[in-house]
Amino acid sequence: MTSNVETSADRAAQATPIIELRHVDKHFGDLHVLKDVNLSVGKGEVVVVIGPSGSGKSTLCRAINRLETIDSGEILIEGQPLPQEGKELAAMRAELGMVFQSFNLFAHMSILQNVTLGPTEVLGLPKAEAEARAMELLERVGVASQAHKVPAQLSGGQQQRVAIARSLAMHPKAMLFDEPTSALDPEMINEVLDVMVDLARQGMTMIVVTHEMNFARRVADRVVFMADGAIVEEGAPDEFFDHPTSERARDFLNSIKGH
Repeated sequence: MTSNVETSADRAAQATPIIELRHVDKHFGDLHVLKDVNLSVGKGEVVVVIGPSGSGKSTLCRAINRLETIDSGEILIEGQPLPQEGKELAAMRAELGMVFQSFNLFAHMSILQNVTLGPTEVLGLPKAEAEARAMELLERVGVASQAHKVPAQLSGGQQQRVAIARSLAMHPKAMLFDEPTSALDPEMINEVLDVMVDLARQGMTMIVVTHEMNFARRVADRVVFMADGAIVEEGAPDEFFDHPTSERARDFLNSIKGH
């Protein structure tokens, strides 16, 4: 008979954020791009980061994966400091899926090869197992019929869905999305957002940097508004969009109305 009693260890595990930033600062030369950023993302939470261009959103996303180094502060993944380099960093990166503006697929490889490369080379999965898993994921994102084509034969929306499948193939603990639809034609945006909505519904922990306000309102557990390198305001989507508390957020939301 299984016990329903929750232990203190269970509670501690639930309380440990998947991703945590503590007093993170970052400069590019004289430009202070991240200013004392504190952010905590729990398991299964979808946090959408919005704000004007140049506010530090993409730098924040890239710093979590150590694609950008930070000057000071701490970044923790499940309570463990982000490794500086080497195998430990590679292992940690494998646990954080990242989807960029550009699709970053290997042009000379088939779609199937793109998705199986990480699991076979990094996770050590047998080729047959990796291919079976890849086909399941390509089916899930709606591009299984394109598996034997090369990226140039796919639309931008299809390529971005492949990029999502490639990240999922690594069994990530969380997914980071840096403006995943900004390079897409308008008709392709929804097909990528629909995949992301499904991921959110299935409990994937996600940080999404985006200009898609309808997506933010519909999917986010929390909206984080950044301006000038700092988190100015955060809250539940309806509360943020309907009742922003800072003048900076009100100005931003007024500027995008009608767009």
